[in-house]
Amino acid sequence: MKNQERIIAIANQKGGVGKTTTAINLATALAAVGEKVLVVDIDPQGNASTGFGIDRNNRRLSSYDVLIKGTSITESALQTNIPNLFIVPSTLDLLGVEMEIAAHSDRSYRLKNALYQNIKIISRFTYILIDCPPSFNLLTLNAMGAANSVLVPLQCEFFALEGLSQLLDTIRRVRKSFNSQLSIQGIILTMYDRRNNLANQVVEDVRSFMGEKVYRTVIPRNVRLSEAPSFGKPALLYDLNCAGSQAYLQLASEVIQREKRLHLA
Repeated sequence: MKNQERIIAIANQKGGVGKTTTAINLATALAAVGEKVLVVDIDPQGNASTGFGIDRNNRRLSSYDVLIKGTSITESALQTNIPNLFIVPSTLDLLGVEMEIAAHSDRSYRLKNALYQNIKIISRFTYILIDCPPSFNLLTLNAMGAANSVLVPLQCEFFALEGLSQLLDTIRRVRKSFNSQLSIQGIILTMYDRRNNLANQVVEDVRSFMGEKVYRTVIPRNVRLSEAPSFGKPALLYDLNCAGSQAYLQLASEVIQREKRLHLA
């Protein structure tokens, strides 16, 4: 698949770190600069789908259908209100996926198989972002099996490095077991408050530990970012000029430049 290195799983086993906020607003920022973006929501909570204004009653087909029934990505994908941005929505049916496919030999490759089912259509997208649940279950493993890299949102809090170590260990195990090409696309520090000494220390520690893998852009703690999902809008549509929206535009620029370097390497 052309540009296959641009299939990115957005993952962290800890909830409340800005994972879905990052999926929504990074996808929107990428689409805003002309990239063609597909978001695949595989979190049973479906918050990414809600954040794009996709009513639960309108999710006739979902990522559950893709994983369980073999429904194609193109059948399941919905156009959002944002040009160049589509989403395969999530439903609560995903809660039963683990039990339904646990005994199948292809249980970790369902999403990968679906993405590669029709290469001509999927290759129309320059970025495919997979929003994972906040846990390391079979859904997250499917995302890591399909992706070429993992983007890690990391909250600026005391236990950040401990959680990061667990995530890095999981990525190593996935790489060893069934996806040798999986890499860390980058680490994005979220919910940053520069007035907080602990937050500043976390930023310093993570940069020291992970070096260039950490994005220069830091996502601030921002009320407008928190408000936007309740209106079914990405923050960039809700308030383009707020600090959070501007940070995600900067992050999109960094992601594009990093992917170009990887593509040329």
